[in-house]
Amino acid sequence: MSVPVDGDKSRMVPDRVRRIFRGPRPESVPTLIGTACTVVGLLDAAGGVFPRFRHSRMHAIAEVLPGTLGPFTAALALCTGLMLLLLAHGLKRRKRRAWRAAVVLLPAAAVTQFVYRHSVVGMLISVVLLVLLVRHRGEFAALPDPRSRWRALANFVLLSAGSLGLGLIIVSVHPGRVVGSPSIVDRLQHVLFGLVGFEGPVEYAGDTSWTVGYSLGSLGLLTAVSTIYLAFRPEHPAAQLTDEDEKQLRALLAKHGGRDSLGHFALRRDKGVVFSPSAKAAVCYRVVSGVMLASGDPIGDVEAWPGAIERFMDEAKAHSWTPAVMGCSETGGEVWTRETGLDAIELGDEAVVDVADFSLAGRAMRNVRQMVKRIERSGYETRVRRVRDVGETELERIRAAAASWRGTDTERGFSMALGRIGDPGDGDCVIATAHKSDAPDSPFGDLKAIIHFVPWGPDGMSLELMRRDRAADPGMNELLIVASLEMAPQLGIERVSLNFAMFRSALARGEKLGAGPVLRGWRALLVFLSRWFQIESLYKFNAKFRPRWEPRFVVFRNTGDLPRIGLAAMQAEGFVNLGLPWPLPLRRRAAARPCTHLTGRERDARAV
Repeated sequence: MSVPVDGDKSRMVPDRVRRIFRGPRPESVPTLIGTACTVVGLLDAAGGVFPRFRHSRMHAIAEVLPGTLGPFTAALALCTGLMLLLLAHGLKRRKRRAWRAAVVLLPAAAVTQFVYRHSVVGMLISVVLLVLLVRHRGEFAALPDPRSRWRALANFVLLSAGSLGLGLIIVSVHPGRVVGSPSIVDRLQHVLFGLVGFEGPVEYAGDTSWTVGYSLGSLGLLTAVSTIYLAFRPEHPAAQLTDEDEKQLRALLAKHGGRDSLGHFALRRDKGVVFSPSAKAAVCYRVVSGVMLASGDPIGDVEAWPGAIERFMDEAKAHSWTPAVMGCSETGGEVWTRETGLDAIELGDEAVVDVADFSLAGRAMRNVRQMVKRIERSGYETRVRRVRDVGETELERIRAAAASWRGTDTERGFSMALGRIGDPGDGDCVIATAHKSDAPDSPFGDLKAIIHFVPWGPDGMSLELMRRDRAADPGMNELLIVASLEMAPQLGIERVSLNFAMFRSALARGEKLGAGPVLRGWRALLVFLSRWFQIESLYKFNAKFRPRWEPRFVVFRNTGDLPRIGLAAMQAEGFVNLGLPWPLPLRRRAAARPCTHLTGRERDARAV
């Protein structure tokens, strides 16, 4: 089987050959060198921190590791070990700058081992690692990750905390040499003074005070030097959509937007984009914790998808990012796996309602019908309009309500969230609102609930946001979805995509008669996890509207990458925040995007 190559459709290349040249290559050499640096760094640091380690059976190894020099053995071993540990991860990811730092560090360690200690074994350890680095220098060509000067502050906070913890260990591992019985406060004060180069209140017999002092001073110096370096190096901000990128994506969506219900979400402005050579297709992505996450199918002409996918994989390889795709369709998954040699597993199902088939009649819809009628009798009314038909004053009120009713400090949503309401370019979006005039003092007037849809081609729309006033009656979301489905024909809408239900098939099959113990156990685990991640509740909420289920897939390189991809996806969706402590992230986001409308698809259990 062959596929056309983007830009030259007459040229046919066998899939097997394409996989060889574009598929993932084993990176055993960088991994081996990175692991060696990790082992050496751990032993070096242990030799610097624990005196018993230096005089144990490991002494023959520990004393000749890079950095264990002369009278400053403990301090230099600790500092060198920490630097090697910091470099190890970058070496495993083939980072060029980590390679340069290691190439500078290891010769210095080898020379000092030979000159000061006349240790051939110690010199050989450094030389062997150096030779491996130089011989395989072509493997270490990855470009740096996106960065900003905020990383200097994060580095200072993390290294300061680590130095404080290590410092307390260093101060406390010499019980036979401590004069008196210093309290924990005295030990902590001694660490804080030692990190900035001053004597502390804890006293030691013999030369131990010099060992402790040099070790604490090296930790403080390492923290200061690395922070200064990160603060003054040039910034390399994360890729974001430019105006030209957005213009090109909108042109592709105008022609091919009906293929994927997630297509419009590619217009999130915190995503980067790569285009095929012919500019007829594109893949949008975000880099999170070293994972290059794409969402949905590529945008544009299917025949041009291979070119965009190839550019995506080239970008991932250039930065040594882990490639992954979240929520692609079955067709998209087939193209991704065929073109790259990656693997795919089913992640869940998207609920799609065909407007022509939707009706509140019948026993299956009785619960929804009764809920909607009850709410309407309570005095609620609904309005379903295109965004371009909503006045700016009302839009501002809707934005403010959506931000106020969010319910979490972190905005959730990535693969199925647009991140804004009422943008001038999003006039085709649909807003459904619920109103009740019973709260004259409310800052949002009679507004009680909001649902926001984005276009899905010319005849569809995809649910992006659900928000409601917590004081409103239950069932606001059901009311607005029904109102939107009933109003859809007047808006020219024939299909509506609702929420995505993770692991829906496992939940559905696990509750059926005759389900095996493995399937029942898997379902029980998903139900348990639903206490924190709205898995079962979203499935049951979607099922109320009798949709058809469209499978969605996650594409990945190898099974070992799945935990990392899962964590990155949870960060991107807003379920996990590994950033700076509050309020620093707020300032960071505000600086990155001066105009944001805090929106995202609702994930709150009470909302569904």
